[in-house]
Amino acid sequence: MRTAFVGKGGSGKTTLSALFAQHLARSHAPVVAIDADINQHLGVALGLDGNALRDIVPLADRLAGIKEYLRGDNPRITSLDAMVKTTPPGRGSRLLRLLGTDPVHARHVRDAGGVRLMTTGAFTEEDLGVACYHSKLGAVELYLNHLVDGPGEYVVVDMTAGADSFASGLFTRFDMTFLVAEPTLKGVSVYHQYKEHAAEFGVPLAVVGNKVTSEDDRLFLKEEIGDDLLVCLGHSDWVRAREQGRPAGELEPEHSLALEQLRAAVDARPKDWDAFQRQAVTFHLRNARAWADRATGQDLSAQVDPEFRHGPAALATAAASH
Repeated sequence: MRTAFVGKGGSGKTTLSALFAQHLARSHAPVVAIDADINQHLGVALGLDGNALRDIVPLADRLAGIKEYLRGDNPRITSLDAMVKTTPPGRGSRLLRLLGTDPVHARHVRDAGGVRLMTTGAFTEEDLGVACYHSKLGAVELYLNHLVDGPGEYVVVDMTAGADSFASGLFTRFDMTFLVAEPTLKGVSVYHQYKEHAAEFGVPLAVVGNKVTSEDDRLFLKEEIGDDLLVCLGHSDWVRAREQGRPAGELEPEHSLALEQLRAAVDARPKDWDAFQRQAVTFHLRNARAWADRATGQDLSAQVDPEFRHGPAALATAAASH
């Protein structure tokens, strides 16, 4: 199951992404965390130091290799240059398993305190004025488009801040999106923006109230958000100690319970592979018309394989062909 954490900058979404991924890992569930924020802080939140972070090969650094592997022998993809971030899988494409031994996981996954971590890569000085951060997110979109995750397997993605998450079709690649909101007008403004877009594309959304310090805070969020408010979290001495590099002991029971509520909400979502593929095709055709056809000099609608059916059956077929 794929889970995204979104929210305005400073809401605590990176901290909650890390806490949720660690909560899943402690139960021995297979979990991959992906840092897809322009500010690459998820590794630090998971406890990695600078040296360990430098050992991680960002997905964006080897995008061509990722494309080459995923393309497989799909005849509809004529070249790597013609494979864009939204190119959906088809017959002949290579598909991924969360615990697979494929080159994508082998090259880009590193252990972070029991959580398998991948990163998109930071926005560098070389990118200033010449690149958009969403180009780095293309590798994440391709990864999720080609991933077949099974029951009890989890992907946790720390997304870019604010409504900027809607700048690509990546926001439709998740089984559940958790929007982290502080109990302030600014804190819930992103929710009101996100809810409208999410509803348009059938994206399941739940709100996690964070930095809630009183009953008034909780009531404010409930009045603003209604039934989409799933759970509220307050101050955590354990989290603060971790952030300050001090011994932390155990996470408070009320926060562990809140994390389990998040997991239950994810597990309750049905997996709809047909809808997942329809959305992938929809956003691919949008991107093709908007820019990708011009950029590649090709009609990229031809990359859509109408006979392809995503999911476990496609994984078995792909494994047999390769």
